[in-house]
Amino acid sequence: MLDNFTIKIDSLNITEYMEMLHENPIKLITLAIDLGIVIFLIVYILKFARNSRAWQLLKGIALLIVATAISKILDLKILNFILSSIMTWGVFALIVIFQPELRRALEQLGTNKLTKFFGINKDIETRTKEDIYKVVIAAEELSKTKTGGLIVIERDIEIKDIISTGIEINSEVSPQLLVNIFVPNTPLHDGAVVISNNKIVAAACMLPLASDYDIAKELGTRHRAAIGISKESDAIAIVVSEETGKVSIAKDGTLIADVSEEALKKILIKNVVTKRFGNVKEERKMRFRKLNFKMKNKKE
Repeated sequence: MLDNFTIKIDSLNITEYMEMLHENPIKLITLAIDLGIVIFLIVYILKFARNSRAWQLLKGIALLIVATAISKILDLKILNFILSSIMTWGVFALIVIFQPELRRALEQLGTNKLTKFFGINKDIETRTKEDIYKVVIAAEELSKTKTGGLIVIERDIEIKDIISTGIEINSEVSPQLLVNIFVPNTPLHDGAVVISNNKIVAAACMLPLASDYDIAKELGTRHRAAIGISKESDAIAIVVSEETGKVSIAKDGTLIADVSEEALKKILIKNVVTKRFGNVKEERKMRFRKLNFKMKNKKE
């Protein structure tokens, strides 16, 4: 069946194609867009497949393609015919078997994935702000019930060694989940929750403790742990006291005690959102100014 299968490229000659690009540079833009779309689709498909049962299937398909090619090279006609038939009819079988996954992928592609592709920084900035509001809500809920809590927000410096000490969660940021994690006498309530890349990545994480000289004696282990992680990385830690219900925040090795809901929100927005995405915007402005300056010099 594959004997009659040929791929024809309309008189494609690499040398001629390169000469055509040289003579008509505008075609480079079309080529870049073409490659960009193809790379985006490949990355999207692989990313989506890794989070579903389709990942094992993709590996099976790759193995089947390799086996079919080898059978053709070795002239194993019967085996090649069987494998080719499987590949031909397998496409229809896959559409039926993986109809839910395909529908979900198309729904996601049609809603927010394209906006992420064309405006990724804006999308992440908005999502990060929303996550901060959720963390603030959770902290206030824990404060009302005097439930001890410790939430660490990773910034530029990765804290994978800290994350590895806890229990993997890998969930969307949710105030209900954060509150539920710290319910006393539950398996995950001891230790810290770590938020990284807009996900609750782990709970019950062990943090390095600051020495007794760094903090007041009346503060407990959670506060010492919050200061400890903020000294060893640029992470920000939010602490809810089990005794008083007061909310504190640790950054750069300093503890800001008893902050209000509004103050907590402002500190997090300033240090997590503004510093991260503000720098990106400034870099874009500088690049734009440099480009304008170069264009003006060329005209002159």
